[in-house]
Amino acid sequence: MNKEFHDHEIGPQPRFCVLGAGHGGLAMAGHLGLMGYKVNLFNRSESRITPIQMMGGIELSGIIEGFGEINLATSNIADAVCDADILMVVVPATGHRFIAETIAPYLRDGQAIVLNPGRTGGALEVNSILRKKMGVTADVLIGEAQTLLYASRSINPAQVQIFGLKNTIPVSALPGQRTAELVTKLRSVFPQFVPGDNVLKTSLDNIGAIFHPALTVLNAARIESTRGEFQFYMEGVTSSVAHVLEALDAERVAVAAALGIRAMSAREWLYVAYDAAGKNLYDAMRNNHGYKGINAPSVVDHRYLWEDVPMSLVPIASLGEQLGVPTPTINNIIHLASLMNQTDYWSIGRTTAKMGLAGLSVAEIRRLALEGDST
Repeated sequence: MNKEFHDHEIGPQPRFCVLGAGHGGLAMAGHLGLMGYKVNLFNRSESRITPIQMMGGIELSGIIEGFGEINLATSNIADAVCDADILMVVVPATGHRFIAETIAPYLRDGQAIVLNPGRTGGALEVNSILRKKMGVTADVLIGEAQTLLYASRSINPAQVQIFGLKNTIPVSALPGQRTAELVTKLRSVFPQFVPGDNVLKTSLDNIGAIFHPALTVLNAARIESTRGEFQFYMEGVTSSVAHVLEALDAERVAVAAALGIRAMSAREWLYVAYDAAGKNLYDAMRNNHGYKGINAPSVVDHRYLWEDVPMSLVPIASLGEQLGVPTPTINNIIHLASLMNQTDYWSIGRTTAKMGLAGLSVAEIRRLALEGDST
């Protein structure tokens, strides 16, 4: 295993709590344990973590191999977060509200909460819940990663395979003027984390919004007929499908530009995150070795729709509507996904109102991202 994953001995070691025992949560908790950090793992379903409790940790395979010891695996939120310095939230974005409401009574000064990732508007929504709804006054630093560090899959309840590790992941704090403080807390452990401009930038550089929903919608028949027995990115993307992804991507970039943000294109992101280059998006995706071996979801009622549509596409479209930026391709994917899963993703999605942005001017939105207050 690469030496960079070992021996972070400068200064006191931070204590971690990973909230969520899905694919990404298991990878992060196991990796932290393998590196020698004290890590608690929370999951609200006891059955999900019982095997980890029995084994005392998580077995890692793939590009990172070994056994990561877990200090505490529990469904008791108070026990999980009380002694942690850094709370790494690794749950679908549809669970951000639940996590914020659940941890609120136990937060204390000096803790950091990092959404891995925030999808679009995650830190804004969590901040609004903690401060306005739950009345949290503790000096807690809230931040979000632009994407998840790991490409991973849980292969058994206490075993996870890590296919890839991204090279560089921007992280931003809310307020943005505390981003350097947040990155300092993280980088001794995860050198891949670099400062992002602000949470608007990390939110609108959400590439999962481009890759996940449209690929699922456009491959729906194949997913249902084969139960996902094909490589999602390697076989699910053809040149014509890539044209749709490029149109989605252009709309996302245009919404960001209306806020004065230069969003990274999906093709640029593939190069930065994975060293995958190509003359167009199709070629770049084909050249990404980190995507090889990752199968499609086995059903259409999957987080690529029920998470990424309401928590990634809807907030982009909602911002576009407020800012006067057309998003026809995004709107169509939201509509088709809603029909497929018989769910109104517009109504349950993360709108500007839920992010605390409704009615704000561009200047006020930017001030909120930088200072934590729009006034």
